[in-house]
Amino acid sequence: MSGAAGDKTFCEFFAGIGLVREALGASGWSCIYANDVDPKKRALYESRFGDEGHFHLGDVWETAEVVARIEGRPRLATASFPCVDLSLAGHGRGFEGRHSSTFFGFIRAMEQLGERRPPLVLLENVTGFLTSAGGKDFEAAAMALAALGYRLDAFTLDAAMFLPQSRPRVFVVGAAEGLSPPGTVLKPPSGWLADAWSERVESADRRIRPARLVDLMRSIDLPTGWIAFDVPAPRGAPPHVATLIDRDDGQDWWDAAAVSRHRDMMHDRHRERIDATAASGGSFVGTIYRRKRDGRTRAEVRFDGVAGCLRTPRGGSAKQIVIVVEAGRIRMRWMSPREYARLQGAPEFPLVSNTIQNLFGFGDAVCVPAVQWIDRHVLSPAFATGIPEARRTPRGRQPDARPAPADDAGGAREEHVA
Repeated sequence: MSGAAGDKTFCEFFAGIGLVREALGASGWSCIYANDVDPKKRALYESRFGDEGHFHLGDVWETAEVVARIEGRPRLATASFPCVDLSLAGHGRGFEGRHSSTFFGFIRAMEQLGERRPPLVLLENVTGFLTSAGGKDFEAAAMALAALGYRLDAFTLDAAMFLPQSRPRVFVVGAAEGLSPPGTVLKPPSGWLADAWSERVESADRRIRPARLVDLMRSIDLPTGWIAFDVPAPRGAPPHVATLIDRDDGQDWWDAAAVSRHRDMMHDRHRERIDATAASGGSFVGTIYRRKRDGRTRAEVRFDGVAGCLRTPRGGSAKQIVIVVEAGRIRMRWMSPREYARLQGAPEFPLVSNTIQNLFGFGDAVCVPAVQWIDRHVLSPAFATGIPEARRTPRGRQPDARPAPADDAGGAREEHVA
């Protein structure tokens, strides 16, 4: 029996400000539980969705409370678990770090749900997830999900496929054994010379299934097996970043001294190009990141119409700068929270009064149209095929639910650093 619309329920772990919910709600998914440890992100979440009583402001390792708060059997669980130990800023800690290891708090909760475990799971994280610990962290996550009875697929998407923001991310989809999503093919036992699974993953657009990911999927022998959804690359081009930037005089433009200082930080090639545009009376709208290069701070301009990856504002170098050249003038300012919201695909999302709080929320969130693309091609079609009978975790295949470190900060979403 196909899934009934009223049963299209999900719970979101590491919910942040709720952009996964923002994406899934468009096709009728109903959130029945949300978890995060950050009260400031909860404030943004509730500014959008209201105080419905199911937001659990607490540690994901509080397994008993998590399970008690989840009513019935949700059809989907999403987990955008902390990436800080998997990103370039994580110093290679991976799952040994106290932030990203909260993934196993999520696994423990899924295990304890037993027969109420969702038949679908969606993970999201930075592409460093594929290389952390030489691929061992990705393998550990895959094996933990397989121990719960999920067959897995994985692919990458960049926000730049939909919006003018560079934000590549890895997504892992788990489908319970017994669920038969339309169009999926199963990886056969090793030794087969040719098969539909290999043909699908190897012929796919490399932006969706990069070689590093395909190699990992080939090398990890899951007890449940790998599947491959039919996930075509998004078509079309995103709009230019200029279409999302406010250029009126009411913005907080910097004074001449600040503009001159950042102009002087530019590489010669960047500065010459900006100066030539101003001298010719031409126009240019773009973004700047401040970065450390060879021991000095550089202001690096993007000229490709795409903003850099939005980050949480830990210091000035993590905040993007808007640069506008018009009528011979060069203007600069910090990117606004509303522009952050537009670059994440949530242009009308309510803001709170604190600018830094807004920037943290959106800088540590998912791209709405990327999740909607996954929903359209993977989640909703899988839901529509019907929900298999719930099963307990098979004996001898217990998940790697690692104990929480004594000093763990809990189930917070941490900043996503490219």
